Amino acid sequence: MNIVDSCGWFEWFTNGGLADQYKAYLVDQDNLLVPSIVLYEVYKVLKREAGEEKALLAAGYMKRSPVIALDETLSLAAADMALKEGLAMADAIVLATAQANGCTIITSDVDLKGRPDVNYLPKH
Repeated sequence: MNIVDSCGWFEWFTNGGLADQYKAYLVDQDNLLVPSIVLYEVYKVLKREAGEEKALLAAGYMKRSPVIALDETLSLAAADMALKEGLAMADAIVLATAQANGCTIITSDVDLKGRPDVNYLPKH
């Protein structure tokens, strides 16, 4: 199973330079989980940058894969990771969600680069 971080969804939905690399992961919805924080971030930014219609279409596509809610267990695990590793809140939540569900994170976020559970796609 995979989790594509928000940056990957942005690349794909805005046809960015890494859109084709992320597409391979995003079209395989049977092997994709979506942390609720990623749904939040993508919807918020797309609504602000591209309008409500594009944001709603993106959210609809994302919700075809299971959306993993931020519950008490994930919240505490993410907080511990954030403190231990100096991660931002969203990164810690994505990481905790991935670890709880045995997922690989697909991202271009340099803060997650080098982790064994991360497939890092560098920006050009």
